[in-house]
Amino acid sequence: MDKIKRILFVCTGNSCRSIMAEGLMKDALKGLGKVDMKVSSAGMSAIDGFRPTPETIEVMKREGVDVSGLQSKHLTDEMIKNADLILVMTAHHMDDIIKRVPLAASKTHILKQYGRRGDSRTCEELDISDPIGKPMEVYEYTLGEIKREVNRIAQDL
Repeated sequence: MDKIKRILFVCTGNSCRSIMAEGLMKDALKGLGKVDMKVSSAGMSAIDGFRPTPETIEVMKREGVDVSGLQSKHLTDEMIKNADLILVMTAHHMDDIIKRVPLAASKTHILKQYGRRGDSRTCEELDISDPIGKPMEVYEYTLGEIKREVNRIAQDL
């Protein structure tokens, strides 16, 4: 694959997980001096123009990352085609993207699995659950899962 310049994170509503991943990746890449990459996010069922959840804004603020200005975007086929790397939160998201744009199969990966060879975890173990509507502790746990993976991947990009 050519050098990765455009990274797209995808979840369901683009108000929690993919927003966290976008903010964390931008911050990690900036810290590594990798400023030539464009990072964005979208949601399979998102409605354009909504702010991240208050809980997402809060947990990210504690990380020193401001995502309050981001707005939800509905995933389009054009976004899929334009991305060099698509990182999704669940196997279901990956399957849906590949059904929509079959040529995206080689560049679409589950976040927890990307860059790991021979990963034998089940889909349930690879999925990052949606914290929407759950207590703050769930948002914190989700953030921790995403942060570990984003930091690992940012080092290798």
